[in-house]
Amino acid sequence: MNYDPKKDNVILPVEIVLAPQWWYENENITFDQDFFYNPLKRVEVERRMEQVLYDRFGQYGQGSDRDKNIPQIGAVHLAAGFLLSEMFGCKVEYKADAPPQVVPLEMDDITALDVDAVFNSHTYKKIVRLAESLKTTYGGIAGDINWGGILNIALDLRGETLFMDMFDKPEQVKEFFYKIAFVLKRFTSKIQSETGTSSISVNRTVKHFHNPVFLHSECSHTMISIEHYEEFLFDIDCKWSRLNRPFGIHYCGSDPHRYAEAFAKIPNLDFLDVGWGGDIKRLRQYLPNTFLNIRLSPVEILQQTEQEIRDTICRLVLESGKPNLTGICCINMDSTVEDSRISTIFKTVHELRRAFITLHQE
Repeated sequence: MNYDPKKDNVILPVEIVLAPQWWYENENITFDQDFFYNPLKRVEVERRMEQVLYDRFGQYGQGSDRDKNIPQIGAVHLAAGFLLSEMFGCKVEYKADAPPQVVPLEMDDITALDVDAVFNSHTYKKIVRLAESLKTTYGGIAGDINWGGILNIALDLRGETLFMDMFDKPEQVKEFFYKIAFVLKRFTSKIQSETGTSSISVNRTVKHFHNPVFLHSECSHTMISIEHYEEFLFDIDCKWSRLNRPFGIHYCGSDPHRYAEAFAKIPNLDFLDVGWGGDIKRLRQYLPNTFLNIRLSPVEILQQTEQEIRDTICRLVLESGKPNLTGICCINMDSTVEDSRISTIFKTVHELRRAFITLHQE
């Protein structure tokens, strides 16, 4: 796929995601199975959440879909990658005030993974029924479903024993990873063929791109060495980066800079979700043409003054050095966060964007 990042023309997009606890305590929205699988509730609650965001932060462009019944196949305002693990056979516990929790399967034999069984699972059939119901009622489906990532799902299936397998059974682990990758690609291709997107549910920032970003979640890569990444997972990222552009990596850990040199070897890393604490200068040094989506800490924001929030954002954007290749987000802020702090995030980024646009026009 040909991809020209200049055509996306994204200058400092900004997004927030409020934690399920926030929605539960402030708006009495519950995250039971109906939230994810009941077609009427899917549409009704997403529209209600849009209205809440408009009422609180509408001046910053939030809640633009408040007056629309959009048949969203997956959760729009929730950070949760659980569905694929459930399709693979993991038990998932649904809670009123938290994202679904995956219970590790603790597979005994990773060579026994049956790819076809994943798409014959009860969970996948529920998604198919949901999609068909939405199509019948609303004429189609929209959005996508957080599809997680290879290592994330592998750990859900095998547990921490997987780390020993990397030493004792490296060839079996590689085959295991490639089977998971096959499922992920098949699943995302199906969704994207119908909705045009695959990864807005992984990070909402990608909705600002004209071309749909294929965003691979690598949350658990903070647990492995660079050597193991290059041995077991690097080749898949390289392959995907050639086939799916723009290609991105979601890395929410605090040490993304540890991977700077390795990520720089990926043929086309168009987007990198940079976990809080990441060394932005180092990442920009190795990734001069990659869009860096900088994640603010939802915990530290609670202790910061509004001026400190503003100073932090300005510093990080300056360290990135390229406003047209930089975004800001803050994910999973809980019910203790004040609206004024969230407004400060939006206001600061909007002011920076206007300043950069003005400077560019001059």
